[in-house]
Amino acid sequence: MEKVLVTGGTGFLGKQLAFKLQALGYDVSVLGRNRFIGNQLSARGLQFLPVDLTNKEAIIAACKGQDYVFHCGALSSPWGKYQNFYNANVLGTRNIIRGCQTYGIQRLIHVSTPSVYFDFSHRLNISENDHLPSKLANHYAETKLLAEAEVKQAHQQGLPVITIRPRGIFGPGDTTILPRLIKANNQTGIPLIDEGKAYIDMTYVDNVVDALLLCQNAPSHLLGRIFNITNGEPMYLADLLEMLMKKLDYPVKLKPISYQTASWVAATMEFLSNTLFLSREPLLTRYTVGLLAFSQTLDITAAKVELGYQPKIGIEEGLDMFVKWWKKERDF
Repeated sequence: MEKVLVTGGTGFLGKQLAFKLQALGYDVSVLGRNRFIGNQLSARGLQFLPVDLTNKEAIIAACKGQDYVFHCGALSSPWGKYQNFYNANVLGTRNIIRGCQTYGIQRLIHVSTPSVYFDFSHRLNISENDHLPSKLANHYAETKLLAEAEVKQAHQQGLPVITIRPRGIFGPGDTTILPRLIKANNQTGIPLIDEGKAYIDMTYVDNVVDALLLCQNAPSHLLGRIFNITNGEPMYLADLLEMLMKKLDYPVKLKPISYQTASWVAATMEFLSNTLFLSREPLLTRYTVGLLAFSQTLDITAAKVELGYQPKIGIEEGLDMFVKWWKKERDF
């Protein structure tokens, strides 16, 4: 039985991937920080290793005997201290690479982010080879791009690796994107910038898992490559919000606001957070405002043609499954 290690295995994507790999017959170990979820995974036959990505010796040891490593672990947040992002995303990736090199892993599959493309402007149909902004949008994007550089260097040294940049992952178990929108809708209302005309991509979680498995089994001439992953169904933000809230039977509460005003409010909140509130994450950041204001869609032609990627679960079907899970979780 082949052995697989999944970092970030207690997170949304990592957990879904781990269960899929287990169903396919792999001996799966997961790294993660959430011991409560880790114990749940252990109860379902997965080996849980409560190891932090910054623990070099423990990370290298965790790679021993593994055939494949899926690196889903990262510090992902619109707010936080640079050093924390650097430690988790850059040093953590470097440690995973060292483990893979030390024990001759057959393949490393690395999860990056399309946040590296974002530059507070409208960008449509971005390909993997398009220019990247000279100044990244936040610490998360900065350190994930540095992590990609670590992976690129390791590939040049002979490490077999493929990277994906999945956009807007959602589905049952999502704790970030849709839950934050729902919370904002039900409390203060969602800031609607430019009538919600931002044209955006989302990706159902199972489609991302499929893409990761395709990378695991892709021909060797694709090693070293980076692939955009989305559902291939770009839509206006306003339409997504309306569809989601309708399925939840929630009234849609939108707060029309100009980009300039929203950005000023976010900048003020960031300033207050840094000066008065001990760097606690503000309710609104300039990056979040940017995501609500600017269009960003990705070209997934390379993934389709070269990996054979085909998103199997559409946006509407994915939202149905998310809503079913959301209502069950809250005993509605």
